[in-house]
Amino acid sequence: MKPERVFVGLGSNLGDAHASLQRARAALAALPQTQLLKVSPVYRSAPVDAAGPDFLNAVAELETSLSPPALLHALQAIEQAQGRERPYRHAPRTLDLDLLLWGQQVIETPELVVPHPRLAQRAFVLLPLLALAPGLVHPRLGPLAALQPAVAGQRIERLPDAANAIARPGR
Repeated sequence: MKPERVFVGLGSNLGDAHASLQRARAALAALPQTQLLKVSPVYRSAPVDAAGPDFLNAVAELETSLSPPALLHALQAIEQAQGRERPYRHAPRTLDLDLLLWGQQVIETPELVVPHPRLAQRAFVLLPLLALAPGLVHPRLGPLAALQPAVAGQRIERLPDAANAIARPGR
């Protein structure tokens, strides 16, 4: 399969969320047929449609030759390895990995929908994604930067650079 540029959302709000994101970064870098290109700065955000502590969020840019279902299963295995449980929808979590974009493809299967259906409604996805790729274009909605005003009312803050160690190689 030809390598494809994909973006994965990372989130955690249970336990040591920062350590969870660091472990997720290392696990993404170790995936077969996949290269971790960049990781966005870390953001702190309020849960959306849920209760619980604030989330730490980031977005990773990958280049992969895995198929979309194979990458999805690999992401789910990384979540499981970090103790992810799914007791109910929008439950707090040790780690959440979401496949956000797969190049300019639109994928709609019972198991996977890409672009992520709520990508444009979530500041905790949109802002880290734009930090990585300011000119990124959604295959259906157009330039992602134009979607930013729709999430302006959501509470989110970019953590200071000292707290962004997951974005730097070799950590």
